[in-house]
Amino acid sequence: MRLAAGVAAFVFAAACGGSSTFSLGEASVDATYSCPANSRNAAYDVHATIGAHNSTSKAVTITSVDAVMTVSAVQGVWLQKVGDRYDAGNVTFTPSNVPAGSTTTLQVTIPSACSSGKAPTGANYGEYTVSFKVLTSAGAYEVKSQNRHRILA
Repeated sequence: MRLAAGVAAFVFAAACGGSSTFSLGEASVDATYSCPANSRNAAYDVHATIGAHNSTSKAVTITSVDAVMTVSAVQGVWLQKVGDRYDAGNVTFTPSNVPAGSTTTLQVTIPSACSSGKAPTGANYGEYTVSFKVLTSAGAYEVKSQNRHRILA
């Protein structure tokens, strides 16, 4: 009887304890940016968020975030083709630490640039999927934005 009670207590404790993991998800980026008319390589920032959940007993340090923007659709006059990639490299982010047992949102800033001629006629845009490689003290993670970033020109 004691053995059965001990096994039942162990199973109950394991079921209630869940797994202790670190995870990333729910990434999103700025939906649209309007490139100024008559601009050439005009710098601007794409803002992104990535959800972080740390159910471990130790803080997790975020060491780097790499962002890659891939052309997924174009309309009108656009210099890049579907499939072209822009690797923004190591981008800025906060926070760099996710405390034990907490959930937070990483704020990511991706430097980008656009060019646009005179006021265009019709719809001219490029649409980008954005993926992130995040290196942490808990391992490496890849996250893809749930939405696309569109540049209007």
